[in-house]
Amino acid sequence: MNLVALLTPTYGRDLELCTLLCESIDRHVKSFSKHYLLVPDCDLSLFSHFASEHRVVLPASQFLPAWLRPLPRIIQRKRRQFWWSLRAKPVSGWHVQQLIKIAAATSLPHQRYCILDSDIVFFRDFDLSRFRYPNSIPLLNMRNEVTEDQFHHAHWVETSHELLGLPTPPLPASDFIGHIVFWDQQTTRAMAAKIESVTKLDWIEALCRVRDFSEYMLYGYFVENDAGFSARHTRTPRTPCVSYWDESKLSRDELNRLLRSADKDDVAFSVASFSGTPVETIRAAVAENAAVRAPAALPHEAAGLAALC
Repeated sequence: MNLVALLTPTYGRDLELCTLLCESIDRHVKSFSKHYLLVPDCDLSLFSHFASEHRVVLPASQFLPAWLRPLPRIIQRKRRQFWWSLRAKPVSGWHVQQLIKIAAATSLPHQRYCILDSDIVFFRDFDLSRFRYPNSIPLLNMRNEVTEDQFHHAHWVETSHELLGLPTPPLPASDFIGHIVFWDQQTTRAMAAKIESVTKLDWIEALCRVRDFSEYMLYGYFVENDAGFSARHTRTPRTPCVSYWDESKLSRDELNRLLRSADKDDVAFSVASFSGTPVETIRAAVAENAAVRAPAALPHEAAGLAALC
């Protein structure tokens, strides 16, 4: 069938959010093969109850080399766990989540992946059957969105091109970071091989040495600079997810306004976990908006939705 697999890197602090994500997937997401939860080994017991016929909980160590090891949890900075090695400076859980996304997409037995962070909640039905291999999948490309005043994004543009052996483009440049992101396995493998060819290092070691990188930027710029793999993707300027990226906690009224801003093709929303918006507030807003939401796109609109997601 070559159905799309779902990937969610998560950890203990996002347990409640991940619970809400899984509930919404079970309610709304159709035609996928497996949903993989990728978690630090020390958090496996927290997530083991999610395991089912269609959901698999896997340890991060399955996707990491033996030379990259977690530091004891009592050694933290800003409540982040770190992994250490003799080959590079320590990397945080944020880095490791990016590494295991790439490693899982190259090694698990699926041709296509849809990557979902823990803070996503689906509120409309989303059928993934049209993204099965060998059909085209969406590539989020927000052109000219990265500007000089976006320090981190601008640096990720630079490091992506260094790792891929490409000349760094002038700013403004394209941004590929978003929610509900699709990857093709053969493309991801080729991207990793390209990094190894350029750096003469294992791709995980190369990323650990750089440290400031974005997995979505790497994938996006690799695709845009390879005609063969580019043909597997359809560019889209947005994903079907209403996103809140700020650090301020949302009130129930503010979250209701965010949900009401969704258009007819949006199937999910995301409130960044670092905003600290309580899960109870998110659940209440979902319940309040359920009765007034417009219906999801009808089957004959699928082609249009595919272009948007």
